[in-house]
Amino acid sequence: MKVRYRLPSFVALCLLYATGSASAVDEVSLTQLAWLSGCWSAEGSEPGSGEQWMPLAGASLMGMSRTVRQGKTVTYEFMRIAHGSDGKLAFFAQPSGKPPASFPVRSMSGSEVVFENLDHEFPQRVIYRLAAPTQLRASIEGMRNGALKTIEYPMTRVSCDSQLTQTTAK
Repeated sequence: MKVRYRLPSFVALCLLYATGSASAVDEVSLTQLAWLSGCWSAEGSEPGSGEQWMPLAGASLMGMSRTVRQGKTVTYEFMRIAHGSDGKLAFFAQPSGKPPASFPVRSMSGSEVVFENLDHEFPQRVIYRLAAPTQLRASIEGMRNGALKTIEYPMTRVSCDSQLTQTTAK
């Protein structure tokens, strides 16, 4: 039995493994999270509260969040989804200037991703779920004082331009 390969695809695959470059492999799993990109306004919060995720580039998704109360930023977080040094996809969070924490992916589907780090104090899980094309349900959860605690962050997709206009209009 003869095995025939389409030469360009076979050569590209061999080069990928021979060079040890995993960038093409990295992009495959990260592209499943493309729905996260864009601007998300926190429901029931002051203008400017929410998250913004840059499109996939350089084998990572980069994001930031901000909570505004009485016209002032009270919390913020820098976030990144990328492959860690162990090669596993992870969520890296740095809230309000604290040291970064990593949460490896636990499960991922076309509309939900769960990151988990059971060694982290709180939260132990970070969850993003696309409930509808314009509805994002983010949450953090874990054990706190011996009880399971969940904090929900419902968000609505907005134009990044309109979000900027709302926050600079004050």
